Amino acid sequence: MSGLTHFDDSGKAHMVDVSDKAVTSRIAVAEGYITMSPETLALVVEGRAEKGDVLGIARLAGIMGAKKTSDLIPLCHPLPITKVAVDLTPDADLPGIRISATVKTTGQTGVEMEALTAVSTAALTVHDMVKAVQKDMVIGGIKVTLKDGGKSGRYEA
Repeated sequence: MSGLTHFDDSGKAHMVDVSDKAVTSRIAVAEGYITMSPETLALVVEGRAEKGDVLGIARLAGIMGAKKTSDLIPLCHPLPITKVAVDLTPDADLPGIRISATVKTTGQTGVEMEALTAVSTAALTVHDMVKAVQKDMVIGGIKVTLKDGGKSGRYEA
């Protein structure tokens, strides 16, 4: 299991000890999308969804998801998040919604999982809010596109 930090020398899962790591400014950006029919997209964009403001509620859900990441992912550290921004952009070419999340902290470990959780939670919320009109929406493309700070430095997809 060498190189996998969430496993000890005997192969058992454990939370990584970050106590000796430097406190640095860290940022992560993740993205993804949810595809739907043009008719469902129009319903969302025009604000005609029965459950309310789909994009506004999904944005808040994404922010909440980032803040709850350590409750959902067993080996994630609880972090002092200093910023979460979630953007949901309708895209007629998908058709669907493109989702991006930016998360910042000043701490001893990165916020990639928080950014990924924000995107996932926002996409799931969009699905929940319009599933009554379309059952076959697809969530996909969820990935880290930027990570900076800490020992490993900068990564850009």
